[in-house]
Amino acid sequence: MPWRRLYFSRCRIQFASLLLSMGLATLAVAQATADERTIGSFDSATSESIRAAIPKLETYIEALIEADAVPGLAVAIVSGDQVYLNGFGVREAGAPEHVDADTVFQIASLSKPISSTIVAALMSDGAFDWDTRISQIDPSFQLFEPYPTANVTVSDLLSHRSGLPGLVGDELLAYGFDRATILRRLRLVRPAYSFRGGYEYSNSGFTEGAVAAAAAVGLAWEEAAETLLFGPLGMASTSMRYGDYLARGNRAELHVRYDDRWQALVKHDTDAQAPAGGVSTSVRDLARWMTLVLGNGVIDGRRLAPEDALAASHAALSHIGSDPIGGEPVFYGLGWALIYGNNGRVWTHAGALTAGARSLATFYPDKGFAIAVLSNAHPTGAPEAVVDRFVDLVLSGGDGPDTIETWNGIYASMVPESPSAKDYGSLPQWLSPPLSPQAYVGTYHNAYVGTAVVTASDDGILNLALGPEGGLQRPLRHFNRDQFTFFLLEEVPDTPFGISFQIGAQGVATSMNIDDITDSGFGRLERVGDAP
Repeated sequence: MPWRRLYFSRCRIQFASLLLSMGLATLAVAQATADERTIGSFDSATSESIRAAIPKLETYIEALIEADAVPGLAVAIVSGDQVYLNGFGVREAGAPEHVDADTVFQIASLSKPISSTIVAALMSDGAFDWDTRISQIDPSFQLFEPYPTANVTVSDLLSHRSGLPGLVGDELLAYGFDRATILRRLRLVRPAYSFRGGYEYSNSGFTEGAVAAAAAVGLAWEEAAETLLFGPLGMASTSMRYGDYLARGNRAELHVRYDDRWQALVKHDTDAQAPAGGVSTSVRDLARWMTLVLGNGVIDGRRLAPEDALAASHAALSHIGSDPIGGEPVFYGLGWALIYGNNGRVWTHAGALTAGARSLATFYPDKGFAIAVLSNAHPTGAPEAVVDRFVDLVLSGGDGPDTIETWNGIYASMVPESPSAKDYGSLPQWLSPPLSPQAYVGTYHNAYVGTAVVTASDDGILNLALGPEGGLQRPLRHFNRDQFTFFLLEEVPDTPFGISFQIGAQGVATSMNIDDITDSGFGRLERVGDAP
């Protein structure tokens, strides 16, 4: 469906990034900050290989930065009680401040396994479990059909098996709606498949599952994250609130490739889907969570999450595809992607904001180590290439090929595009002029998108206002007769999106179509009230 591809940009190619990262999931990553360049003595033979690989990995990453593969990135390795951290490159292109172990990044869907850990920790007092029905802990939540509404569980939502179409709700995020509004409107969405009969990656569904879990113990989601995980682990720079990210002096800006160079063009507020994609963190903080996961819920002698709840999150519930590199089957659990390969179990997840961020964390529980890479750009395959290089050094002696060009090509193909851009990218041979601006001016509405208002300036230029209180405003450019375009996404400022009007017998528009979400069933908005 074209609308889903379009709004990958605003929730952002998370599922594609997840599957592609599986190619590295048979691998791992490494590094540290100037005052942390000694890794200590790792215990196992694998840890000795890690220590030997790090200087070569540092050289490789520095070469990536020099080649402009990414403005900046940070890396963490955890093995036993040893932690290795480092930052490379700059926080913002053209500025002098360097990335270090305390630089805070937006990590997109890498938030999901962190949120899964929080939900597991919320089960400590027995108020609910993975099989608790959402109707018991959030009675206001509804899906389109009564049976799934009554029976959908926390597990169903965190494993993307509720029937919700993939990425539904993300277009509302693009328009500026808040979390409560997006979750409430899911009841309008017809299922894409039978309840528990398939898998589609749903940020909004995941968000509801986590928010309901927090409500089960009387907490707001952000409070639960701080109380159950970030606070106890000392993750002082980590938050589920976008405002906290903006308040960090040492933060990495988002970057996109525009005019053939990295530019910090976009700010992206992730509050509306915080459990699914709203974490901002540093590799120093992230290493604390990684240590907890490798310790099966125990850190510094304290148990923060029930072992059985964490183990359940790593159980395969859906087969979601194949590893694009090695071909191994890939499964999804509860906020985790899972592979069972030659190196034992692999728990992993990637994140991507096409507004300008990439992230990846991979755990090898049977070998006792984990790795995370955070970067401040999209499209880039740097996290995957770093993982490939490191694992090759650790497990195969470093004779494998450099994969950066392959991964860069894959992620470049995912830059968000409007499916209607092919229709609006060039003018037709025969053009028809528009009607009078007043034929289009008015208020349009449907229950899912909400209200859209079209106004005209004194010189006849039409303007479209969408979202809460018309907060998203874009000028409309005439294309042909009753078709117009607008530029929705700041990360692709030259990509047109289509709007078309349907003209009634009175010569004025009776409805409008937002072309790129028409296939979802919600693109058509009817005129409300009389024409001017």
